[in-house]
Amino acid sequence: MPVSFSTDDREEVALAELSLDDAQKAERGIALASSVVAYKDLMMTYSCAAKIVRTKFEILDEEFRMRRLRNPIHSIDTRLKSTASIMDKLRAKGLEPTEENIIEHVRDVAGVRVVCSYVDDIYMLAEAVGRLSGIEVLETKDYISHPKPSGYRSLHLVLDVPVSFSDYEQKVKVEVQIRTIAMDFWASLEHQLQYKRGLADEDGLVAELARCASDIARTDESMMEIRRRIEAEADMDGLDVLAEHVRRLDRPF
Repeated sequence: MPVSFSTDDREEVALAELSLDDAQKAERGIALASSVVAYKDLMMTYSCAAKIVRTKFEILDEEFRMRRLRNPIHSIDTRLKSTASIMDKLRAKGLEPTEENIIEHVRDVAGVRVVCSYVDDIYMLAEAVGRLSGIEVLETKDYISHPKPSGYRSLHLVLDVPVSFSDYEQKVKVEVQIRTIAMDFWASLEHQLQYKRGLADEDGLVAELARCASDIARTDESMMEIRRRIEAEADMDGLDVLAEHVRRLDRPF
């Protein structure tokens, strides 16, 4: 025998369904809000990691200024990868956009770009940062010795950086790009070219950009050799070196 409901019964069932629907919506809303908060918290961790790496390089620069009488670093910049770029990278890898997948599979969420005057400074700084306590070099890509087909040159490091908070510590990856002033100038122009597709002579422009990269590489080598010759000619004795150290004592840190 079929079950029949009175008008009052049907209203109670409808209210119960409405209540359940509202509860599910509330749960979804809470889950979404929690995900957003967790994502913002993760980005804050990456931002802190980039600041730690920047500070490490600034300390190295101060050390070389005082102890070796020159600054190897011209400039340092930090950046966080955009949310859209992070999602695109995960999608390309066939991965869900979860906090765990970001930490494990996206190595360049936090980035630090260090610009030097000379090529040998790049390798000196890379070696120095690899010896720093608590920081591990996970990966090295040398696009200076082995440039990309476009002509791009830079030394890339992926660092595992511990970030300590008041109640826990978390390790995240930070990508470091170390390049000369000339390499950085070239890279900024090449980046602009990527967003100008559809030009009439695009292939010719790409070839010309690659030629410029080769010219810049030769200029970098020449400038490094000139610096070495000047340093060899100067060849300060012990008293001159001591006097220079004393002069630098009065300069602000």
